Amino acid sequence: MADEALTTARLRTPNAAAIAGLLFSVLLTAAFWLLRSAVPADREEPGEWLRTGADTVALAINLIPFAGVAFLWFVGVLRDRLGPMEDRFFATIFLGSGLLFLSVLFLVSTLVGGVLVAFEAKPEELIGSATFHFARAAVHTAINVYLVKMASVFMITSSTVFLYTGITPRSLAISGYALALLVLFGSYYIGGSLFVFPLWVGLVSIFIIVDDFRRRRAPAA
Repeated sequence: MADEALTTARLRTPNAAAIAGLLFSVLLTAAFWLLRSAVPADREEPGEWLRTGADTVALAINLIPFAGVAFLWFVGVLRDRLGPMEDRFFATIFLGSGLLFLSVLFLVSTLVGGVLVAFEAKPEELIGSATFHFARAAVHTAINVYLVKMASVFMITSSTVFLYTGITPRSLAISGYALALLVLFGSYYIGGSLFVFPLWVGLVSIFIIVDDFRRRRAPAA
């Protein structure tokens, strides 16, 4: 009975984690959309958006911790599907880039949250101040220099693993390379390129859910 319960729990784990990957995709996409809708793209803007968009930004950064936890589940299911095929070299880069991506994402959220707290305390002094411009520049640098690179490395490493292990279709692995390059080089020129990463995670998660469903039904056929 104990062995049967353990087997059942193990069979359910990949499906639950794949759903978490979809949750990450939805939450992070929503957070990015809320930020883009509230914060002007002009980096020289003095911060007047804080008067009307602070609540929207606060909602966005409060979604990010939940997205981060869901992303960890997604990483877990990928490693679970690799099993003994997991290579130590690629596993190190794969896991490391994923954790660094989350670290930078949380750092950006902390900086933005700090701006909101400072604005609430002294709104007139913050808008247009050197402190505001420093925080905005730090967020911009963290996103466009570090966050996009870690996301790209994660996508490239994952796609390489997919390609050589065959745990996903070859087309999904190859598309991962193309999308990673779009994220890496498009962040400076294409405003919506940041949405590519969570959407790619969602695409991979959908494949895992469908594939897991087919495996469950195969013995009964």
